[in-house]
Amino acid sequence: MAMQVQPQFLGVDVSKASLDICLAPEEPVQTLENTPRAITRWLKTLPPGPVCVALEATSTYHLSFALQAHAAGHTVYLIDGYRLSRYRDSIGQRAKTDVDDARLLRRYLTHERVALRPWIPPKKGYLTLQKLLRRRALLVRARVALQQSLAALSALRCATKALFQQLQRLDTLITRQIVTAISQAGWQADFRRCQAIEGIGPLTAAALTMAFHRGTFKNSDAFVAFLGMDVRVRNSGKTTGRRKLSKKGDPELRRLLFLAAMQACRHGSWREIYQRHLQRGLAKTQALVILARKLARVAFALMKNQTQYQPAAV
Repeated sequence: MAMQVQPQFLGVDVSKASLDICLAPEEPVQTLENTPRAITRWLKTLPPGPVCVALEATSTYHLSFALQAHAAGHTVYLIDGYRLSRYRDSIGQRAKTDVDDARLLRRYLTHERVALRPWIPPKKGYLTLQKLLRRRALLVRARVALQQSLAALSALRCATKALFQQLQRLDTLITRQIVTAISQAGWQADFRRCQAIEGIGPLTAAALTMAFHRGTFKNSDAFVAFLGMDVRVRNSGKTTGRRKLSKKGDPELRRLLFLAAMQACRHGSWREIYQRHLQRGLAKTQALVILARKLARVAFALMKNQTQYQPAAV
């Protein structure tokens, strides 16, 4: 009977300029330059055998190491920063430095690996769409802030108008690039399926299509959880805690879905669903969140089963 080989566990704390790597609790933490060339050289120094790597998801700074480690055949786990922070508090660790975080990531991986899901590199189309949607979200926030700030300055009205026209043209160009990216990824059919749903426009359809193609989802509950629209329940004894969204997914996806729900509640059977929740005593925001979650489930079913939208089925 072959002896099972114990994998080597690594904890890697990521920053823009450097990587702090913990190979073992008794060994000093190594510091590595966060560049593709330095990462390639360092990965070649690892001994043969299975390697499991825990990385804290840090903007896009972790991608280079994650992609190269995965390509080299290693198992990569991305750890949510909030979860890691709560884990630090749970074990009573007071200090927080890059070196301490590297050791903490390795410890977390060692004890919790069974409950973790290995990271799979996203498709190229996913990364392109994610970047475009986030850039547009930043543009929208900046435009709203400028409108509120400059509204009272009548002397700058002409200049402000020209500025907002330019921002609108930039918004239109980004939207066109989003539609082009959908076409280049070969996801036009799913994009059209989502856009056929009342209230869902091209941006929300692109976001839902992008999310669906991020991985393989077992059911609509998993898809809703990926979006961060699953409900977090906190009950203890006879106390029933307040229900809140987990908000673990991309906030721009949830924002677009909420705006889609605001449009959908004015149409057909979606209006009936919305009014039914209001009659139950829910606030408008709560009813819209429920409607947004329902839109996500319908979009998932259409893409999963490769079927066309039937309004009567809602």
